[in-house]
Amino acid sequence: MVRLQGKSRAFFLNHSVTLRRNFGLLSFIVTDKPLTLYTSPLTAPQAAKLKSILVEQDWQFTPKPYTLFYAQKNKLTLAVYEKGPKIVLQGKGTQEFVQFTLEPEILGEAKLGYEEIHNPERFSPHFGIDESGKGDFFGPLVIAGVYVDAGTARHFMEIGVQDSKNIKSDKKIRDLATAIRNTPGAVKVLPITPPKYNQLVASFGNLNKLLAWGHARVIEDLLAIRPECPRALSDQFANPRLIERALMEKGRGIVLEQRTKAESDPAVAAASILARAAFIDWMDKTGREYGKAFLRGASGQVKQMATDLVNVHGPEVLRQIAKTHFKTASEIAPGTYPPKPENPNLF
Repeated sequence: MVRLQGKSRAFFLNHSVTLRRNFGLLSFIVTDKPLTLYTSPLTAPQAAKLKSILVEQDWQFTPKPYTLFYAQKNKLTLAVYEKGPKIVLQGKGTQEFVQFTLEPEILGEAKLGYEEIHNPERFSPHFGIDESGKGDFFGPLVIAGVYVDAGTARHFMEIGVQDSKNIKSDKKIRDLATAIRNTPGAVKVLPITPPKYNQLVASFGNLNKLLAWGHARVIEDLLAIRPECPRALSDQFANPRLIERALMEKGRGIVLEQRTKAESDPAVAAASILARAAFIDWMDKTGREYGKAFLRGASGQVKQMATDLVNVHGPEVLRQIAKTHFKTASEIAPGTYPPKPENPNLF
């Protein structure tokens, strides 16, 4: 057991703690900023057990989309998302709940304050790559990349950087994107607007190849700033060899990693926020030009909005504002966008 310079674990959980390695030893920097955001994967039985505990503790439950349950008590909110599942805690009292309820009763292990011990790879120098807009009919595909080292990763964790899909406020996305851009390091954002996107999909004939090309371009641009970076991490979307083949000379020496749920990594999470911010900025700006608040996703409401735009501007307008390989386009204007045979590689 390692003694933390005479301090108990409770002390470190009640402060914002940064771990650093100096000459093989662990040292700590302690500030008074309390933890107000925490995420962790859960198993289905853990989620069920957690819900029963919350009921016993008189938490207030509210139905929320994409969650198994969402609850509040005092100034603390807790969401357990269907995908994963995973828990997201936010607000005053986060540390205490993790320390005295979540870790001992649900997770069965102590993680908070030991991130660099449990997940050292998140703090080693690397690029994180992610994209936004892939599943949205309207708008661009945006691919972004961020470089982190130990100091940058700690800073991102302290300011609340997380997977952009967990952040429902556009203002919060933009605020975090600004903070990420203002952090010393390296960032790259590649927006592929609908006209260019539609050309590239037709050229590549495969969305995964387009994604690989975009990831490779971002990695190359980051390597121009940080040529010493040893690896790049992204969410798993295709055979990594697609990216390897797409990389030009500058990028061929870098180690490429793909894994599911890569957004738990601070670099990938930061990239997801930058990509999302660029996507919503385009949606807002272009929507104003057309007098519409463009809807996200590919729902029936999205189809109706696209139909209304085609009725006013003609079917060619979709090439300027939407991804025309979506079947939505062929359903609205089959004469301009003929239905294509099902191609599982497009999505």
